[in-house]
Amino acid sequence: MYADINGLKMFYEILGTSDQVKVPVVLLHGAISAAGTSFGPLPDLLAQTRQVIAVEQQGHGRTADIERPISVQAMADDTLALLASLGIRQADLFGYSLGAAIALYIITNHPAVVRKAVLASVTYDKTGLHPEMFGRPESGESADAPGRDLQIPFEQEYLALAPDPGNWPALLAKVQAMELPEITPQAISAIDVPILLIIGDSDIVTPEHAVAMFRLLGGGVLGDLAPMPPTRLAVLPGTSHIGVTGRADILMTMIPPFLDAP
Repeated sequence: MYADINGLKMFYEILGTSDQVKVPVVLLHGAISAAGTSFGPLPDLLAQTRQVIAVEQQGHGRTADIERPISVQAMADDTLALLASLGIRQADLFGYSLGAAIALYIITNHPAVVRKAVLASVTYDKTGLHPEMFGRPESGESADAPGRDLQIPFEQEYLALAPDPGNWPALLAKVQAMELPEITPQAISAIDVPILLIIGDSDIVTPEHAVAMFRLLGGGVLGDLAPMPPTRLAVLPGTSHIGVTGRADILMTMIPPFLDAP
């Protein structure tokens, strides 16, 4: 399905059925990716118990690019406008990589829209990225595509779905030029939305940064003697950045219980 959003013909897909108790969960994909390569079987699995809305952002998947830079703020605004057009006042967000940055922007700027959030491979500033992500010579690469050989599945998906398959180099260039927002530790500490943080133990996000963010969100307490915090942290063993959302067997044991908990 398509919606006219901020000059875009924005593609989205709705899976599952609406529930008067459970709010929908919105899936926000990674850079140079779409719902398929970002989430694999997870949309269908999540849709067994709740409504799932998978969004494809500007220039990604089935949403054609427009004459506008690609930015986290613009994609967050597009996502909010789509939800408003669908009559959704509040939702759960599941963002992966760039999608997690979009979700974090929405949380820090429009918290009333978000009930809970799953943020996979997220940073709140550049210090959270693995040092080897900086200074790479390959043209057109981004934090979501650390090696050109790893781009092949994303390019194949793009060629199969995009309204203009020849726009792939332009998408790479726009993503490479994109700057991720820098969010202060104070702003992270002020978040009042329950969050499940997920990283791979060999992710582009360092474990130290994930733990620091977990603590800023109120995590890391002695749970036997203090109330358990609403924020949770999961580190997936033997898992790279691209492999995070491929661990559906593990993720389905933690995401639905987190979203369904009071």
